[in-house]
Amino acid sequence: MDRFYAYLDRMKFIKRWQLMRSTREENIMEHSHSVAVLTHALCCIENAVFGGSVDAEKAVLYALYHEVGEVMTGDLPTPIKYFNSGIHGEYEKLETLAVEKIADTLPPELKTSLLPSLLPEKQSQEYRFVKAADKLSAYIKCLEELRSGNAEFSRAEKTIRKALQEKKMRAVDYFFDHFIPAFQLTLDELEGL
Repeated sequence: MDRFYAYLDRMKFIKRWQLMRSTREENIMEHSHSVAVLTHALCCIENAVFGGSVDAEKAVLYALYHEVGEVMTGDLPTPIKYFNSGIHGEYEKLETLAVEKIADTLPPELKTSLLPSLLPEKQSQEYRFVKAADKLSAYIKCLEELRSGNAEFSRAEKTIRKALQEKKMRAVDYFFDHFIPAFQLTLDELEGL
């Protein structure tokens, strides 16, 4: 019995932002979709606006599967994950082991095709765009919470915005200039009513 896709389906049960009071819960399945869409946007901006050469399809696949290991490990909150380099390094090893264990549930003829997307080249420019989109997704979550009157996310919003600025990625800057303002709008405002 092949269990890979049943494991992936369980992503909807893994909650994010566990240490924060949220007005709306978010799970890693919906987060992965958000990161995949944002990764695609950043790659398109980089390539179409700035003449870059990022492999958008590869980056989107990396994004789609970037949280798979958390089906086994859960979502370790950022303050814990990055408390020190030792914890972060060991947690990365644990996540890799979890992904490998989940990948082992694939039939061999599919594992060869899927494994490169499950275990991305972390030094690649495509993975760099996924990491930026991951932060951008978190930033948008902060904006949503703040718009709902939840001040719990005010510090996270500032910290994440600073981290995104420090990436010095022109596609991220473009996204901020052209798209982030609309995330502050209500549905009526988006529709121009």
